[in-house]
Amino acid sequence: MRILLILVFLLSTTPSFATKFKGQFTQGSFILGKTDPEASVFIDKKKVKVTDEGFFAFGLGRDRKNDVVITINNKKIVKKVFKREYKIQRIDGLEEKKVTPPEEVYERIKRENKWIGEARAVNSDLDFFKNKFINPLENAIVTGVYGSQRILNGKPKWPHYGIDFAADKGTEIKAMLDGVVTLAEPDLFYTGGTLIFDHGHGISTLYMHMEKILVKVGQEVKQGDIIGTVGSTGRSTGAHLDVRLNWFNVRLDPATVLDIKN
Repeated sequence: MRILLILVFLLSTTPSFATKFKGQFTQGSFILGKTDPEASVFIDKKKVKVTDEGFFAFGLGRDRKNDVVITINNKKIVKKVFKREYKIQRIDGLEEKKVTPPEEVYERIKRENKWIGEARAVNSDLDFFKNKFINPLENAIVTGVYGSQRILNGKPKWPHYGIDFAADKGTEIKAMLDGVVTLAEPDLFYTGGTLIFDHGHGISTLYMHMEKILVKVGQEVKQGDIIGTVGSTGRSTGAHLDVRLNWFNVRLDPATVLDIKN
């Protein structure tokens, strides 16, 4: 009887962790979860890390059609993913080689895409991703939104996977979140001056078309630090900043973490 009473007491005092989610289960969304720090967590069939505080993160792709299955210690949570309507954006006046690159730059583009892919694949134990993001520019005008179908010089191309902010050339850019620089390239073919930051657990941010880059690979940067300036490098028709948000190779909508409206 005494052993039974002790067992009942232990069970009654064992903490119960209810899994919570922050974010909308719509296409393109960043989702922050919190659960038992000791839990085993899978998103669909992908095992994800959990911080010492129980935080984990994942994202939903632009065109995801099926429900997402979150498995916590073998218990399944099924969430419906809601569809979005996307805009069509027409951009004219681009150099033709930027719309349809000549064959002689194919190897360069392939090499640069590999660098970007490697930076997005980083799966570190950093936990900055759980904190609130800030806008990279002050009082900037949004000129391009996530998910919009791009028509370049009249030719349908890939959707836009970021947010474009119009700003004067040389405008200082702030780090949206604490992070570690995993890529710093001044002249990529498509994206020009490009930075990528790792925020932990596969969450990364990208800054594109920059004029100047003021940080280097391996550097830890604090939220609000000046990391470079606005430019018009790469495939660009004017001074602006294109920012992006990823969960590994899944491209997410930065508007789901920033204080702006699409």
